[in-house]
Amino acid sequence: MTISNLPQDTAGDIPLCVARALQEDIGHGDITAMLIPAEQEAKGEVVSREHAVICGRPWVDEVFRQLDPNTSIDWLVEDGDKVAPDQLLFSISGNARVLLTGERTALNFLQMLSGTATLARQYADLTTGSEVKILDTRKTIPGLRLAQKYAVTVGGCSNHRIGLYDAFLIKENHIAACGGIALAVAKAREIAPEKLVEVEVETLEELHQALDAQADVVMLDNFSPSNIDNLKHLNFGQTKIEVSGNITNETVQHYISSAVDYISSGSLTKHVQAIDLSMRLTA
Repeated sequence: MTISNLPQDTAGDIPLCVARALQEDIGHGDITAMLIPAEQEAKGEVVSREHAVICGRPWVDEVFRQLDPNTSIDWLVEDGDKVAPDQLLFSISGNARVLLTGERTALNFLQMLSGTATLARQYADLTTGSEVKILDTRKTIPGLRLAQKYAVTVGGCSNHRIGLYDAFLIKENHIAACGGIALAVAKAREIAPEKLVEVEVETLEELHQALDAQADVVMLDNFSPSNIDNLKHLNFGQTKIEVSGNITNETVQHYISSAVDYISSGSLTKHVQAIDLSMRLTA
């Protein structure tokens, strides 16, 4: 994936995310950077210490653009590229104080988003050769929703709804408050006919109710693989089937051979291990 694939909303969010991150880190000023002469120039290199799928170039670029637009960054990888341990990701040159002040914030974005993309690639690889899509959820790091959603797609998985505004996801409490699945789906169609309507169900009876209501998607929450197998005889019509809850490598492989269209997992964005990256000044 290249930078040109960056969604417009995400691109617009990057300056705000970066500004907040720099403010919380720098505060009233980087006192350690003041040890270095103000006019001193420096060069540096950033390498990965482990195998990874890289993601976060635009955030790194924005960090140094906000600190000093004269900073020069020479990227050797694109978002979506696989890298190996000790591989050079980019070289950077500019004011020494700026490089050291921006280092941590830039690497925080790059290692976290690369960690998200790397995990997503691991899940996506499990579905190779099938039409099943792995979806993320709204279980993202607060303030970094669009960034992590982008990283998921860089890794080869797909986005569920972005927030509470772009699709209906009718859960147990919504159903209870509305008086039933049929009434909840009908109300959703009335409020926003153009929006996708998804219903989360926990029992076979609720599944039949959601199918009768002609929901666009039915999410089977915490259904076991064996329970999913027992549904193969059902006629789902135009309704897509999503499974969620306790998703592992083993269950993904099982669901791929079942009658499901989507597998959603919050672990894509909440069980992320940051990639080990390092920056060293070379001159």
